[in-house]
Amino acid sequence: MAATPPHPSAPPKPTWDPRDPVRPLLRPTIRIRLTLLYGGMFLIAGVLLLSIIYLLAAQALHSGNALPFKLLPESTIELTANSCPALRHDLSADQANAVLKECFARQREVALDDLLRRSLFALLGLSIIAFAFGYAMAGRVLSPLGRITRTARQVAGSDLTRRIELDGPDDELKELSDTFDEMLDRLQRAFTAQQRFVANASHELRTPLAINRTLLEVHLSDPGAPVELQQLGKTLLATNERSEQLVEGLLLLARSDNQTFERKPVDLAEVATRAIDQTRAEAESKGVEIRGEYAEAVVQGNGVLLERIALNLVQNAVRYNIPEDGWVEVTTETAAGQAILVVSNTGPVVPAYEIDNLWEPFRRLRQERTGSDKGVGLGLSIARSVARAHGGRIIAEPREGGGLVMRVTLPI
Repeated sequence: MAATPPHPSAPPKPTWDPRDPVRPLLRPTIRIRLTLLYGGMFLIAGVLLLSIIYLLAAQALHSGNALPFKLLPESTIELTANSCPALRHDLSADQANAVLKECFARQREVALDDLLRRSLFALLGLSIIAFAFGYAMAGRVLSPLGRITRTARQVAGSDLTRRIELDGPDDELKELSDTFDEMLDRLQRAFTAQQRFVANASHELRTPLAINRTLLEVHLSDPGAPVELQQLGKTLLATNERSEQLVEGLLLLARSDNQTFERKPVDLAEVATRAIDQTRAEAESKGVEIRGEYAEAVVQGNGVLLERIALNLVQNAVRYNIPEDGWVEVTTETAAGQAILVVSNTGPVVPAYEIDNLWEPFRRLRQERTGSDKGVGLGLSIARSVARAHGGRIIAEPREGGGLVMRVTLPI
């Protein structure tokens, strides 16, 4: 039996939230990297140029260091400027020559220092201009990428009608934009076909099942029907009801996978309360106590789908519980910019290695594609799909002593 190849590791996630309008100023974007590259290259070139100019100037001044004249003993010193204060009238010719040589050397050093200082200021100004110019040019070059990114973000928000339609020269960015637009066209056609299929399947599957249920209910309402037919009718009615639940679950699963739904503010506390109200009668019949604390936790999403998450989790917690003194606890809260719904319950001990199997369609704990009076095996699959469609996730953990802790986290 061939070994299964390992799954490729997922790429590292960014340390910042792409949907957050306030992004880190020092985020290592391509624009900043290009700016540093352009500015760094100019800075290196400027340093090299400054060094060459300094060396050439120093060599030129050193070559002219020798005095172009020499005072003789009979010469008379006449001061015309105070640039060499050590030069006096009472100096001999040799002393005056030494003083002049020292003054010229000092003036050469002052000239070199002044040249270096002025050159450094000029280099600093040119570096600022170079970095600003590089930043502006990098932004101009990368502006098509920003447009592509904004369009991709809008498409990720379930708006498949958006297109980039980039104008300009036929370069690599234009080719990338056209390829992305073609991909969006194919995705839109695929999603449209899927939505059309779901709508048609919803009508074609629900109608005959509804007709069958009506006929069976009419037949069962006949008091003169034989007992055998009554029992057969009840069996067929239960089978029809199970088929209706299966069809409804599959359609809801397909709808949540599309991620194309209108988003509005929804309070998870209200969603949890409505789900508990719908499950309370079943919980009382099974002797299961439902309790909890509901803090306000508003998210952007579809209220019907989010209510289905809570309903499926609470129903599973009630149905897969212990026969006596069982309980289900439901809490909602907000923490770290996320809305959290937690459903925990008593129940049979669940091994940690069985957790992953619970999310698969038509699978239950230690069962697979088997009949059960506890559902059709789609509840957790639908809940996970809806959570993903809202940008969140569901984590299941075995509870000490038996049962599970289901934690739903959704972005606020």
